[in-house]
Amino acid sequence: MEHTKLSRTDASAAVTGLGWRYVLGEFRTEVQTGSLPLAADVAGRAAAVPGAEGHLRMDVRADRVVFALQTAELGWVTTRDVELAREISAVAQEFRLTTRPGRVQVLEIGIDALDIPRIRPFWKAVLGYADEPGRDGPSDALIDPLGQGPAVWFQQMDEPRPQRNRIHVDVSVPHDEAHQRIEAALAAGGRLLSDAEAPAFWVLADPEGNEACITTWQGRD
Repeated sequence: MEHTKLSRTDASAAVTGLGWRYVLGEFRTEVQTGSLPLAADVAGRAAAVPGAEGHLRMDVRADRVVFALQTAELGWVTTRDVELAREISAVAQEFRLTTRPGRVQVLEIGIDALDIPRIRPFWKAVLGYADEPGRDGPSDALIDPLGQGPAVWFQQMDEPRPQRNRIHVDVSVPHDEAHQRIEAALAAGGRLLSDAEAPAFWVLADPEGNEACITTWQGRD
């Protein structure tokens, strides 16, 4: 059955009221259960929602379940994922629980390189990673086939930058949490290096200059 791919703006608007957030091409939420047995029950009931296969991923923890939705064959969110978010929220309500974004986030590692096709095979091998579905070019990102580790992507450099680190962490957060996360980083001794691309991303650094980016879906459509 065909389902419509959503723009970032439409995706965010479609699920925010359901207690989900659009983060880096997925819908994410968590259900706090307070116990592992209840978390397993909620997860089992969510897995039984018709049509969830090929869309739903879950991470069952001691006191919660973290849900992620994406149409796997497209690598993006669709109208079907919105429907599933609504149905899974209803499942949580059956247990007198709620879906809420909590501190959902997605981590990525960015590597600056002069010759991406030359270094990419090394990172693929050393991490045991794989190509993204349908994206196996010599400069494309790499993903953990088990869905546990952060994706690794490559950024083209024009010339060497010996005074700047070449590996940084991207932290993709819900759009309404970005400023809080940035303020916390600054209060912890960090520095804001650039907000020129905000609200797509802000570049921060620790006291020794190691960089991290806080990113959101906004400013990208």
